[in-house]
Amino acid sequence: MLSATGYAVLGLLSFGEALSGYDLKRWADHSLRYYFASPAQSAIYTELRRIEELGLVEAVGAVEGPRGRQRYRITESGRAALAAWVGSEPTPPTMIKDHALLKLAIGHVASPDTVRAVIAAEQAAAQALLEQVRYSATRAEVAGLGYVGLVERCCERLAAARVEAFRDLADALAEGVAPLPDDADDTARWALRRPAPGQRPTEAQERQQ
Repeated sequence: MLSATGYAVLGLLSFGEALSGYDLKRWADHSLRYYFASPAQSAIYTELRRIEELGLVEAVGAVEGPRGRQRYRITESGRAALAAWVGSEPTPPTMIKDHALLKLAIGHVASPDTVRAVIAAEQAAAQALLEQVRYSATRAEVAGLGYVGLVERCCERLAAARVEAFRDLADALAEGVAPLPDDADDTARWALRRPAPGQRPTEAQERQQ
């Protein structure tokens, strides 16, 4: 069983062209990062060694250039393993770690100007990401990369939604939405008593019942 990064590297090699670790890193930086992550160069080489040992890829041609770059291509066993993984269940849930939203969630400890600055910076970053993924999606479609283009168009919609969401946050702050209720202690106790839909209550929530 490979790691998700291992399958990502194998997936990038599934389009038919033999690629080096350097090529894989460039592709990850210009596409994969929009919907998964761009592994470090060292992680890519680690995964290449692992999947080569498993017979899922094979080295092609001689080592090239002063940096000794070796190209790899996927084997039939690699394609079979990749297809099995695509169809496997369950798919792990998406994990969100949004540093900007974490900052804003506890923005009551800072000044309104500080919160506005965080929102403005994130708006600019979100707009830049939208433009980048839109460009990448267009290139994927022109290159005939099939599902990659569809996925990146999905990423484009998600990026556009983020731009709009941070615009809404800025508008809410401009309208003077209260950053914290008068009785913060009561608010915290209320939150502890309310598990999310479909979740089991935590020990703290059970004690509050």
